[in-house]
Amino acid sequence: MLNLTRRAVRLAALPLVAMFTFSLSAGSAFADDKPQPDVIVFTNGDQLSGKFVNAIGDNVTFHSDIVGDITVEWSKIKELHTGQKVAVIEKSVQIKHHQIPASVPIGTASVADQQITIQSATNATIAPIPIKNAQFVVDEANLNKQLRGEPGFFSAWNGGATFGLTLVQATQNQYSFNGAVALARVVPTASWLDPRNRTTIDYSQSYGKITDPAYTDANGNFVPSSYSKSSIFHADAERDQYVSPRFYFLGQVSFDHNFSQSLDLQQIYGGGIGYTVIKTPKQELDVKATVQYERQAFFNTLTDENQNLIGSTFGGYYTLHLPKSIIFAQQLLYIPAWNNTHAYSVAETDSLTFPAYKNLGFTLGTLDTYLNNVPFTFPPTKRNSFQFTAGVTYAIKSKY
Repeated sequence: MLNLTRRAVRLAALPLVAMFTFSLSAGSAFADDKPQPDVIVFTNGDQLSGKFVNAIGDNVTFHSDIVGDITVEWSKIKELHTGQKVAVIEKSVQIKHHQIPASVPIGTASVADQQITIQSATNATIAPIPIKNAQFVVDEANLNKQLRGEPGFFSAWNGGATFGLTLVQATQNQYSFNGAVALARVVPTASWLDPRNRTTIDYSQSYGKITDPAYTDANGNFVPSSYSKSSIFHADAERDQYVSPRFYFLGQVSFDHNFSQSLDLQQIYGGGIGYTVIKTPKQELDVKATVQYERQAFFNTLTDENQNLIGSTFGGYYTLHLPKSIIFAQQLLYIPAWNNTHAYSVAETDSLTFPAYKNLGFTLGTLDTYLNNVPFTFPPTKRNSFQFTAGVTYAIKSKY
């Protein structure tokens, strides 16, 4: 009787042991399905684990929890291995109508000897792809999201915010600050897809003041305190709607204030067309032309100089990605008025942004404006205004 009881206990325990064994095996299988961290090996032997973000042209972006996002050239990479699936889009491939061409290889990637080898999930044989032929390399999840997703209006914004400050306390007291915010929302957000629309918002302001204290001169005369200041403000917004990969219609508004030119507020409301002349991973050039209503209001004038104008804006916008992830941006605008040919202006903006640590960088910039129809003031107002700015920049990067 005792032997029968022991045998029954052993038999009853068998299903439990089998279930426990299956649980361990299933857990191990699920763990194996989780992608392994991506690994990048540099030519100097250093190795970094994390997540491959993308490769655009000659530059590879890699994310590490320790150092954040880094961008390096393919020539500095000895090996790259991804646990996630990626897609290699060669220079000859065009993605249209939100469809992935069958010629685009997708799978885990291994890079060595300047060749990209893709291991597909079906184990199909894919010939190695020379790095020089790969225009974009992106992860599969991001590829599907960009092709079929639609970000909300409050997402997918990229850009930067810059701020600089100067304080001097001596015989004279002086302070100045400058700040700028530039945001762009391009849908799709990936540069390797043709854009459907683009929204940009820009804001910049600089202000400075020098104060001379009151004093009594050698003859006993009291000299009151005095000050001088500078104030420049600019804000604009633009919406572009693409009808082809490079041609688009646009609507824009802009507002300008310049104390040194006695310009209280210039308002522009207009619409027009734009065309992308150059678009490569390294550089982009857009040209635009608009027809607009322009309202100019001046202050400190001897006569009434306020004007309502019908004019245009002809502009060029250029961005260049330099080595070491340095970005150069330039904007050149010519703004004539058709009902008063004397009332025209020209503006040029240049900036150089140097990355420092993670999202932080340093920006040097210039703003040169020429206003031909400056008002009659005392003392006389100069037509040209130039400013140089420097500040710390925080890069705003969308997670979409």
